[in-house]
Amino acid sequence: MKEKIKEQIAQWKKERNAVILAHYYVDGEVQEIADLVGDSYFLAKKATQVSADVIIFCGVSFMGESAKILNPGKKVIMADALADCPMAHMVDVERIREVRKEHPEAAVVCYVNSAAEIKAASDVCVTSANAIKIVDRLPNQEIFFIPDNNLGRYVAKQLPDKKFIFHDGFCHVHKSIYRENVRKARELYPEALVLAHPECTEDVLEEADFIGSTSQIIDHATASEAREFIICTEMGVFFELQRKNPEKKFYSVGHRQFCPNMKRIQLEGVLRALEKMEPEMELEEELRKSAERPLQRMLELAAK
Repeated sequence: MKEKIKEQIAQWKKERNAVILAHYYVDGEVQEIADLVGDSYFLAKKATQVSADVIIFCGVSFMGESAKILNPGKKVIMADALADCPMAHMVDVERIREVRKEHPEAAVVCYVNSAAEIKAASDVCVTSANAIKIVDRLPNQEIFFIPDNNLGRYVAKQLPDKKFIFHDGFCHVHKSIYRENVRKARELYPEALVLAHPECTEDVLEEADFIGSTSQIIDHATASEAREFIICTEMGVFFELQRKNPEKKFYSVGHRQFCPNMKRIQLEGVLRALEKMEPEMELEEELRKSAERPLQRMLELAAK
């Protein structure tokens, strides 16, 4: 049954002149049929380089929005209409206005895991892979980092000369990884290195041997001479880790390491998106242009 669906996806993709983009957190069988798989930074860059007429996005809504913002001439079709990221809605425009009034010299730095309206109200976007580099290159000494509190505090720790204003947003997957569970995993697998995403809480990061974005975790594990790893991020990344490192072992910290929104995306949804060309990601042009500016600034600063 699955093979038949994969064949149909390949046929429809050719007919539609479509490219399939997938995030590392979706199911492995979806990653397997995607043309490009990556974290949010990689996909943001690649979305501007594809020549296809149609982008089928296997990720949550803010990712599809980013692809549409950067590619107004292309159709962006979501593989699942309801796949969303709670953290993307954990700050509002009114809060940004309040902080700008109180701190007029502050740069509003928006984690890419945010809704288009929040990007539009910000000065620059960042991802977990490039946040330190971009914030360091900003001339502003004051930084309002939104919406993720944990990533913001991690970046602040690396850049002590900057003054940060934090927000209280969080990723529920990474917040559900607890220090005591990491320590228990270390007891079970004493030879394993702990690799953690900076969306984890500070006490978990203190336990880590390496801290990095999803792609950085994959690269580190691949380059490392170690043979065992405890992974502190969403478990969808295990597919790529095991594909690149079949001889290595990867362990989870606990049963909560999955995003139900990412797991909504299945092969059947990809096929349906290609057949029906819906749900299409659409944005009002004024909003799209306003949200494009901080995304383009991110790409420019990251490239320097």
